[in-house]
Amino acid sequence: MLIVADTSALLALVACDGLPLLDALFQEIRVPPAVFRECTVPGKPGAEHLDRYLCTRVTEIDLSAYVIAATGLGRGELEAMALYKCLHADRLLVDDSRARKIAQFNAIAIIGSVGVLLQAKKHALIPTVRSPMEAIQAAGIHIGEQLFTEALRLAGEA
Repeated sequence: MLIVADTSALLALVACDGLPLLDALFQEIRVPPAVFRECTVPGKPGAEHLDRYLCTRVTEIDLSAYVIAATGLGRGELEAMALYKCLHADRLLVDDSRARKIAQFNAIAIIGSVGVLLQAKKHALIPTVRSPMEAIQAAGIHIGEQLFTEALRLAGEA
């Protein structure tokens, strides 16, 4: 399974030490240059780790070749969606709610960081989803109460 990742979900996964889960669950992870730049800004939490993790996974994309109906998205999100289309990826890894809505509008299959954690629990790669979700929240990344509760229910931890 090929995943194209956006910055938001990568930051959440690095916050809970979840990047190895991507390699365990998916065959290939790719990012466009804008996402790589956004993730590796010096001083950004997890930047050095993401630089090492993503440096061989960057794939160039020409945005002019793709029409994506989008308003208010950043360059990284647009490039990630275009790269998804270009590579015929299986999923777009994205957490930002606006980007998720626009991705769905553009017939892009999505998964978020919590979805990755749920898959990891299902495949016995992690014992709980609660601990990683709490680590994501502790890093200052928002997980809505409804999503948190639903994830615990789906994982059998409620």
